[in-house]
Amino acid sequence: MNKEGFIPALISVTIITIVIVSVMYFILNNNRLIGPVIIILGFIPWIPLKLSGRTIKSTGADIIFGAIDTGFLGVAALIGANFAGILGAIVGGAVGDSITDGYAGLFEGKMATYLRKHGIDEARTPLSSSMGKMSGCLIGVGIVLTIAWSLLNISISFS
Repeated sequence: MNKEGFIPALISVTIITIVIVSVMYFILNNNRLIGPVIIILGFIPWIPLKLSGRTIKSTGADIIFGAIDTGFLGVAALIGANFAGILGAIVGGAVGDSITDGYAGLFEGKMATYLRKHGIDEARTPLSSSMGKMSGCLIGVGIVLTIAWSLLNISISFS
């Protein structure tokens, strides 16, 4: 069986999803720790990549895409929440996602070109693409939340 095929990728995404949801359930009430914990969770998808024999560098384009995409989506959601509460966060996140997909795709393509130019095999597989994007998304939004809640002291009320 292909170590990077659909079934191993599906199993990896499912297991990591359970881990992420479980950790977030316990940490959700502590704004200051959410960002750093999400950043740490962003490294968990690297485990199946390494187990499959894939290098982390080879998924660099996917990691960059995820970090830019979800990092800026987090900014859009925070801005939307600030202006219009929960509905604003949903609209900000949805509209922000479509915009950031375009920008993140630019950087993903640039990174893929760079990797190919330097002889790094970056051919996408279900495992590498899913784990790379999952890792990047977690790291990107983790950085945004760390900056927002820890450094800028932005507060979101949960009422």
